[in-house]
Amino acid sequence: MDKDEIHLHRLPAAAPWGPHADSDFHGVDFLPDDLSDVPDETGMRVNKKYSCLPAEEKGIHIINIRAIEDIGYDQHESTLLNSLSKNPDADCKYGLYFRDGKRKVDYILVYHYKKSSAGRTLTRRALHNDGGAKSTRQDPLPGKGVQMEMGESEPHTDCHEDDKRFRREEYEGNLVEAGLELERDEDTKIHGVGFVKIHAPWNVLCREAEFLKLKMPTKKMYQINQTHGLLKKINSVIQKITEPIQPKVAEHKLQTVKRLSYPFSREKQHLFDLSDRDSFFDSKTRSTIVYEILKRTTCTKAKYSMGITSLLANGVYSAAYPLHDGDYEGENVEPNDRKLLCEEWASYGVFYKYQPIDLVRKYFGEKIGLYFAWLGVYTQMLIPASIVGIIVFLYGCATVDENIPSMEMCDQRNNITMCPLCDRTCSYWKMSSACATARASHLFDNPATVFFSVFMALWAATFMEHWKRKQMRLNYRWDLTGFEEEEEAVKAHPRAEYEAKVLEKSLRKEHKHKETDKEKLTWKDRFPAYLTNFVGIIFMVGLTFAIVFGVIIYRISTAAALAISATPSGRSSVRVTVTATAVIINLVVIIFLDEVYGCIARWLTQIEVPKTDKNFEERLIFKAFLLKFVNAYTPIFYVAFFKGRFVGRPGDYVYIFHSFRMEECAPGGCLMELCIQLSIIMLGKQLIQNNLFEIGIPKMKKFIRYMKLKRRRSLDHEEHIKKKQRYEVDYNLEPFSGLTPEYMEMIIQFGFVTLFVASFPLAPLFALLNNIIEIRLDAKKFVTELRRPVAVRAKDIGIWYNILRGIGKLAVIINAFVISFTSDFIPRLVYLYMYSENGTMHGFVNHTLSSFNVSDFQAGTAPNDPMELGYEVQICRYKDYREPPWSENKYDISKDFWAVLAARLAFVIVFQNLVMFMSDFVDWIIPDIPKDISQQIHKEKVLMVEVFMREEQGKLQMETWKDKDKKKGENCNNHSPRLSLSHSGSLSSCHSYPVDV
Repeated sequence: MDKDEIHLHRLPAAAPWGPHADSDFHGVDFLPDDLSDVPDETGMRVNKKYSCLPAEEKGIHIINIRAIEDIGYDQHESTLLNSLSKNPDADCKYGLYFRDGKRKVDYILVYHYKKSSAGRTLTRRALHNDGGAKSTRQDPLPGKGVQMEMGESEPHTDCHEDDKRFRREEYEGNLVEAGLELERDEDTKIHGVGFVKIHAPWNVLCREAEFLKLKMPTKKMYQINQTHGLLKKINSVIQKITEPIQPKVAEHKLQTVKRLSYPFSREKQHLFDLSDRDSFFDSKTRSTIVYEILKRTTCTKAKYSMGITSLLANGVYSAAYPLHDGDYEGENVEPNDRKLLCEEWASYGVFYKYQPIDLVRKYFGEKIGLYFAWLGVYTQMLIPASIVGIIVFLYGCATVDENIPSMEMCDQRNNITMCPLCDRTCSYWKMSSACATARASHLFDNPATVFFSVFMALWAATFMEHWKRKQMRLNYRWDLTGFEEEEEAVKAHPRAEYEAKVLEKSLRKEHKHKETDKEKLTWKDRFPAYLTNFVGIIFMVGLTFAIVFGVIIYRISTAAALAISATPSGRSSVRVTVTATAVIINLVVIIFLDEVYGCIARWLTQIEVPKTDKNFEERLIFKAFLLKFVNAYTPIFYVAFFKGRFVGRPGDYVYIFHSFRMEECAPGGCLMELCIQLSIIMLGKQLIQNNLFEIGIPKMKKFIRYMKLKRRRSLDHEEHIKKKQRYEVDYNLEPFSGLTPEYMEMIIQFGFVTLFVASFPLAPLFALLNNIIEIRLDAKKFVTELRRPVAVRAKDIGIWYNILRGIGKLAVIINAFVISFTSDFIPRLVYLYMYSENGTMHGFVNHTLSSFNVSDFQAGTAPNDPMELGYEVQICRYKDYREPPWSENKYDISKDFWAVLAARLAFVIVFQNLVMFMSDFVDWIIPDIPKDISQQIHKEKVLMVEVFMREEQGKLQMETWKDKDKKKGENCNNHSPRLSLSHSGSLSSCHSYPVDV
């Protein structure tokens, strides 16, 4: 709709425009039904009453007025002089307010329109300077005003554009009927893009706050219970110590009093502090209210109901977002919450400080506030885990020279000859050549890792309990107690895609002349989508397994090739080379498939057409987590539990495709290789995907959008000198895509920290270092790189909490199996207590090796160069528990194998049940709700009851006084004039008495 057209709904006979209306008019206001009789200072009518009936129950009458004089508007001759002396953009704070400088912009709708650059300046001049040019031609669609009169220079747009324009016109008309005030701006620096500014008046804010049951602070204030005695002294000492790391924001200061909150009610406005109406509803709340109206307001055309989400999906509008509070950098920037967040939160220079969570919640809403609060608690809890992990690692370093098994492996006097690692090309080798691997394995495979596994299981349980308590404190501070009823109402709100599918189904039935009740999607309607989901997920999981299998083939073939070509000195490094390159391949594949699986999970969820946003989010999270979990951990699971388990034995090896021999673990076990795999994948994923991608991709997208806009921008000199409006600047930012990616990367990291922590005690330390950067990186992204998201109320982190609990339980089981089957902890215990002659570990290495007679090699598998070691080998050794070649049942599994297996299984059962019991005990002993918070919540309920009791008593007292005054008035009429004169003083009691509650 161009600026020379004004669409009024049910315009009264007396036009609200007078000769004294302000002519400095850039945007066009759309006014609601009931207009006040008194114009405001800008000549605009102010809403007095707002109708909340649905738009479809009213007749929408749109009067298209081509010229301003048709409604009695006389433009002053001094307008041009006034506009030269006063900058209108500065009056509206460059887009934060309407053109009158008083009404705040609460929300922005953006649309694209086709308009020639030559007619752009003509339109603006026609609107501001050619007020006397009258027109009698009427145009049923907006956007075809003055330009078509200028010689019909612009060709007709296609029907699709006309349809979009008509839908926008109808939708905006319905928004006006809902009570919102709109102002359009097409005179921007972004060519072909128009903006609709939305303002919610006071009456609408009150009405919607009551509908949404928003808890608002009342006049009543009460004292928060403070600690006494020793606890008070301890808290004061802690406050003094932590004062340098506290953010310098008002919201973060310790509060001793709190306002009593109550769901807003228009009938009980006297309970609330309405002294400053402009700040009673903050910008976050105002945008939330407007968004709720946008969601439920429909645009009906040919029986197709469209809300804002459908309009955005169909391209009727290209974007919809609330505005940021202002600039965050530059000279002469007015103080605002965004600037404060940028200085005290979204800066790497304050990495050591606590987060201003209350200010984050005030600006972005509860859902985003809870994410950053959870991330902060998780990062804090990683500090003790990192310290213990470093101690365990240092213990391994300190005891490596005292480890008897690694000393025996490094002792060349033992002269243990090992069997070849591959057929034909590999020869016999000395065990002492694997000395470095054995010593490095002890750093992570020592008795302290068992303690660390138990510690991390209890740490995970403590972390979950600590977060629950922190969450309850935030719920109390943010007035989210008793939020369940409203949350259920939000859950029931259907998504636009669901409504479109239901409408399509009902239209099909109507076409078949069937009488239909209110339709809904059944499992039969969703069966093709369910089948596609099942097949798609199975295919993706199978693809992940196939890629891991391909990497296994690469490892086997590369090891054989390097063994042929490498020099004798280089053959010792073959295993390390193959392992490192295979892990890097796995890392690249994981990062690539992560992005692919995220898109596929979203598509699979969309074709299911979930009814509500909450259902959509939960199903998306489940699919994305399942695919990304399998993608990230399958290579690690292979090394931990499958590598070296199905090798066979010399003379009877297991082959893949009859040519590739299954790879074996190193003499020191697979734990060292598991540590390498875990560390490279974890660190690489965090460095590349979590940090470089989060920094680089948004900046690259922003640069591409900037270049596109620069190409489309008009060469008009006036546009280049004009400062951009706030909504134009925000339009160039990246849209907010939800918190699922942020949570997902942290949940996957939580799995790295807990699931295989027995093999990598330094995982919590690397996670801590990453999260210190991650918090500030996410904060900077939210404050500077993203459009401001719509604030969403939430009292918990939702399904992510259940996923965390599941990972914590799974971690106990996996660590039990890692300790018992992947490490040599159990075989060492069995040898120490069952087979050791002197109660020490001497002879353990020889005990774990079996013997093989080289004459028993299958034909074509013996080494090509059997004399490589300088002597003829008769017996070679390999790691397994089997009978020797001189036994009756040669090469059969020995009794020692079954003894070790029984011990391993027993350890898994004992470890799992013991740690699970300890975790549940921690869960039980720590209450979910802190005692002081439960007392404060109870105190609030008591105070609220007292407030309402006083109000009821005041009402009863007023009614009693009225009855008494009425009786006294009747008695006065029955008495003589003299008596009535003597009682004249009591006549004042006939008036009502105000009661201060």
